[in-house]
Amino acid sequence: MSKFAPERLTVEYRNGVTAQEPIIPRHHTLTHSDFTGELFLTIGTQFAWDKVNTEMRDEVLGQWIMNGNSLIYNVYICLDQKEHDLEAAIRRNSVFRRELPLALTAIRYGDRFLFDVYPMLDYAVIMVNFISSYPMLYKQEYWGTFSNFSS
Repeated sequence: MSKFAPERLTVEYRNGVTAQEPIIPRHHTLTHSDFTGELFLTIGTQFAWDKVNTEMRDEVLGQWIMNGNSLIYNVYICLDQKEHDLEAAIRRNSVFRRELPLALTAIRYGDRFLFDVYPMLDYAVIMVNFISSYPMLYKQEYWGTFSNFSS
């Protein structure tokens, strides 16, 4: 896993979202540059599909949802599209799993002002949805809480 460097993270707030409000709806779209290593976090009331590279699909998407009386942070990762064979999907799965702690740290740091106002968010469950057309890779997993990913 790469080490998180706060100076390489750019944060953009979209209409309807401030640094401290709302929790719901609040969506994170984390993208990166393979060339510079920079990370780009867009925070809005919906995912920033205009920031997603539809050919690479190497973004990390996350959103706060209510589950009964509890907040959960749901993460969505696209492992494959129709053009990916199983071997490619397995490689992508490995890369995402290796880099996901960095991504979660970047999201936590990038949205730190929200966490300052609502410290209980650090203890909300993180559920990661690995989306794949291959049943062996299509999974939902518990990944701890943001308290594990504070920089």
